[in-house]
Amino acid sequence: MTKEELFNIISSDESYRIELTTSTGNMDKFQEAICAFANDMPGSRKKGYLLIGVRDNGEIDGLKVDDALMKKISGIRSDGNILPLPVMSTEKVVTDKGDVLVVEVTPSFDTPVRYRGRTFIRIGPRRDIASAEEERILAERCAASLPTFDTRPCREATIDDIDTDTIVKEYLPRAIDAEVLAADRRPLKEQLASLHLYNMQWDCPTYAALIMFGNNPKYFMPGAYIQFVRFKGETNGGEILNERRFEGCLYKMLPQLENFIRDGIITKRPVPISILREKDVLNYPFKALRELMMNAVMHRDYQANMPTRLYQYDTHIEIMNPGGLYGQARPENFPYVNDYRNSVVAGMMKILNYVNMFNHGIGEVQDLLRANENPEAVFNVSYLTAFSVVVKDPGDVSCSPAVHQLFTSLSTQVKSLIHSFKEDNLSVSELQLVTNCSPNSKQLFIKQFIAPALEAGLIERTHPENLHHPQQKYYLTALGKQLKEQLEKEQYGTTK
Repeated sequence: MTKEELFNIISSDESYRIELTTSTGNMDKFQEAICAFANDMPGSRKKGYLLIGVRDNGEIDGLKVDDALMKKISGIRSDGNILPLPVMSTEKVVTDKGDVLVVEVTPSFDTPVRYRGRTFIRIGPRRDIASAEEERILAERCAASLPTFDTRPCREATIDDIDTDTIVKEYLPRAIDAEVLAADRRPLKEQLASLHLYNMQWDCPTYAALIMFGNNPKYFMPGAYIQFVRFKGETNGGEILNERRFEGCLYKMLPQLENFIRDGIITKRPVPISILREKDVLNYPFKALRELMMNAVMHRDYQANMPTRLYQYDTHIEIMNPGGLYGQARPENFPYVNDYRNSVVAGMMKILNYVNMFNHGIGEVQDLLRANENPEAVFNVSYLTAFSVVVKDPGDVSCSPAVHQLFTSLSTQVKSLIHSFKEDNLSVSELQLVTNCSPNSKQLFIKQFIAPALEAGLIERTHPENLHHPQQKYYLTALGKQLKEQLEKEQYGTTK
């Protein structure tokens, strides 16, 4: 934006599109203004502007816009307080009298937009909370545009196909401000319509209502369930060890899924951190798997017949959901750009605390995996009609399951011996020296260190044909080198 364009906006007589402020810390004021611009009560489809650093009389206040302020205001878009998410951009315009931070807000098709459960609109030069009639207008306007599948009416369903008791008792108090809800005297269907859960024109629930609160959503969307399969081995050609389906509305299904991930998938195993100490390591961090499954449920294509898949193998887990990248998200900008195939479902999951921060989940997943010593999750975004992610068990990072079994079965003496190899071809005396064992106990050293390592196939003699060769030395086999890498990986003794 140029200075000329900025001054033209400031001097415009379209006051319903402009809010001027010199405050830099009143986040409630900023978010209420953005919410009001997104609702576009006049229906002009013209963008609204929040101008920070401009006085009410149109004069530039001399503000200095730094990166911290830019990040704080830009973060409004994805912090989840305004739902559905607003389309907005921020830009600094430098003038002779100071900087102006321009927040440009695009009118939403997905109205009403709420800030912390309240619907704000512009009434001329001021903003206010929408009345029931004004909310109805916004809801009808949204129904006419039908921006996403979950906002569409399911004309085969009736209000009896959704759990209205749960909606009234559990969801509405969390979605709507308490004072607003207490003063709302509209019929239930109109209240649901204002939340995109009901379509007044066709007198039926929306798909969002069926997905989240339906008595039998699979009847209307055959693929609306989660399929878990535990395969033996590393491919889906292996024997099926366990199978389970999670069906029903998300409100009832997601707590069951959380408990299953925690109790049925997550396991612990001891890993040595020194000769005498061990620590418990999880095969997968619970929060990472939970986040990936919530994303799969939130972003999947509910028009597809394919279920959301959670497949567990010996060495990894694969999650696949129907529906590739959507909207503005592309392979070249993933995961930095996100878009929502099911914007109403995403908003409801945020309100119900199943997702916390929009567009931050993948970064958090990778952090959790690294902290648990798993490899980072691998996302396949090349499919046109599906999206998959593979998460590996930390035990599969550097060695095979056979080496892990060896790791847990060997004595600390043998582990110490293998870890002490800094070069090949070491004699017994040299091995005693690097393992800090007394030179006066050679036979005991051979019995406790050398013999078990030979038996396990971890070391080999340089002169196997003559056990008493005067130049006899020992070297690591391929299996021994794998175990040494694993010992260093698990921080056994000193690492490389």
